[in-house]
Amino acid sequence: MTTREIRTRLRRLGNKKRAKLSQRYFKTGPGEYGEGDIFLGITAPVLRTLAKEYQDLALADIIDLLRSAIHEERLLALLLLVRTYARADVDIKRRIYELYLQNTRYINNWDLVDLSAMHIVGTFLMGKSKKPLHDFATSNNMWERRIAVMATFYFIKGGEFAASLTIARKLLTDKEDLIHKAVGWMLREIGKRNLRIEEQFLKKHYQKMPRTMLRYAIEKFPEAKRQRYLKGKM
Repeated sequence: MTTREIRTRLRRLGNKKRAKLSQRYFKTGPGEYGEGDIFLGITAPVLRTLAKEYQDLALADIIDLLRSAIHEERLLALLLLVRTYARADVDIKRRIYELYLQNTRYINNWDLVDLSAMHIVGTFLMGKSKKPLHDFATSNNMWERRIAVMATFYFIKGGEFAASLTIARKLLTDKEDLIHKAVGWMLREIGKRNLRIEEQFLKKHYQKMPRTMLRYAIEKFPEAKRQRYLKGKM
């Protein structure tokens, strides 16, 4: 199957009504975070099925799809990269990781980041220097900052919280709501595994955290404790 044939098939699977809904949902209007993105209107489950079908597609072809103006083509490409990475040997894993970092300008919406960063960047950096994530955390590119946050989900699942907490501290004054949500989500995930560590971080920083970040972090707390945090009475 060539990328041209895949693109033709994707267009046939598109749904104009769903595409319009997606363009609103993913904020593609002027000045919004997904400004100018183009949707065909294909659901994620359908794309996951296609990723399984095309899982042997060559890396060069996957990157060709990733560099598309069409959101679903980029999403399919990332699903394929994740599948390829999981089955690859050490050298190919490194190559996929490097290609991912070289093409972050195409990983430019929250769904694209969230389904891929942990599985490629996080997995690759487990047991290695986290400097690439710390560099991304200070990037001018919001999506690179979100990649830095979401990649640490892999470490959290392995019981390692230091990188997540360091990046969270770097992003306490970030201006973007999508970064606040991602950081709060990762703090909540830390709390699921070690509530003491999450609360140590929160008690030190909660009064200056963006409200959205705090709300995400304490979402699962008992209501009385949530209210004490929200009212600044911890």
